[in-house]
Parts: sequence; structure tokens; C-alpha cells
Amino acid sequence: MPKKKTEEAEVTAETTATENTAETAEETAAPAETAEAAAEEVPAKKAAPKKKAAEKKPAAKAEESSETPAFNKGKRMEKIGIVASDKMMKTVTVNVDRLVKHPTYRKYVRKRKKFMAHDELGSKIGDKVRIIETRPTSARKRWRVVEIVQKAQR
Repeated sequence: MPKKKTEEAEVTAETTATENTAETAEETAAPAETAEAAAEEVPAKKAAPKKKAAEKKPAAKAEESSETPAFNKGKRMEKIGIVASDKMMKTVTVNVDRLVKHPTYRKYVRKRKKFMAHDELGSKIGDKVRIIETRPTSARKRWRVVEIVQKAQR
């Protein structure tokens, strides 16, 4: 008797295997047909925008060629501080204060940083000045005084 049960199990396994393969073959055939149809539609849709983009590009190049090229140096950092020292020739030391929230205590802490700046305007100690970032002019000088915001009371 045990032999018959195994034969029956084998027969049922074979029939289910053939049914499953037939179903999967049908399922795989259907997506392949839809994929082919989608592939045919996609290039047609993509081809049209490429032509429009090609038509727009020459017009944009014509506009650019008529104008002079503008060199964008980007946004330079500006800071406002008080002149701490003017003992050097055409150079001042500027103290810039800023408030920073302490990460643990959540209290605002005053941070101070010194910057060496090139000064053609002749600012004195105590003047409030605006400095702007520039290329290095010496070993420690990377800022330039743009304007004197407020003169010191003398």
C-alpha cells in the first residue's frame, strides 16, 4: 500500500507542475506583449521633446552671443565689526561678534573672531566697518574694508 500512495503523490505532483508551468508561460507571454507595446510608445513620446529642445537651443545661443559675457564671482561673505587695531599700514584688525545658541544649555553665547582686513578708507580704532571676503592679499589678510558704517566717538 505505501507504494501506491507514493505513485499517486508523484502523479499529482506532475500534474500540478505541468499546470503551473502552463500558467506561468501564459503570464510571462502577456507582460512581454505589453512591454513591446510600451517600448514602441516610449520612443515616440521621447523623440518629440528632443526636437523641441533642439529648436530652442539655437535661439538661446543667439541671445547669449549678442550680450557680453558676465563673470559671476559668486556671493562673497560680508561681516560687520569694530576696528580693534590700526597700527599697521593699510591694514586693520576687526573684531566680529556673533551670538550662538549653546547646544546643551540653550543659552545664547557671544563668540568673537578677529579678522585682518585691507583698509584703503583710513578707519580708526572704534569705527564700525563692513568687511568683505577677497582673495588673499598677504599671509593672514583675506578681507577688505568696504565702508565705514559708523565713526567712533572721539
